[in-house]
Amino acid sequence: MTNESTSKELEIQKEEVVAPEERTRDRRAFVPHTDIYETDDQIVVVADIPGANEENIDITLEKNILSINAYIEPEEYEDYSLALAEYEIGDYQRTFRLSDEIDTENINASVKDGVLRLFLPKAAKAKTKKISVQVV
Repeated sequence: MTNESTSKELEIQKEEVVAPEERTRDRRAFVPHTDIYETDDQIVVVADIPGANEENIDITLEKNILSINAYIEPEEYEDYSLALAEYEIGDYQRTFRLSDEIDTENINASVKDGVLRLFLPKAAKAKTKKISVQVV
């Protein structure tokens, strides 16, 4: 199955809409880089969210829109002043539209070392079914 047919079949669409006027936090929001893998039983979404842990990640599902939000607070250093900053701290936001072929009741997530993994099990109707051929 090609990547194009997979995304059409499961209707997982990324929406990279993070408008500053819609945010209530005075901090830049990044769209995390994401990879999506498909197995026979599930879709796995892997997102890079450096600095995030289970306490500052908020994942919601409403009307088949899966939203990932992570709120990262900058570290404060007491013993020295910052001379150069190339790494920018900010929040992360990403949304995906899920089709009815995802079993939304059994979605789960894990995070380790700033990498979020979402496991989206396929509904029974979306799983590949083997049909046996009989001799008549």
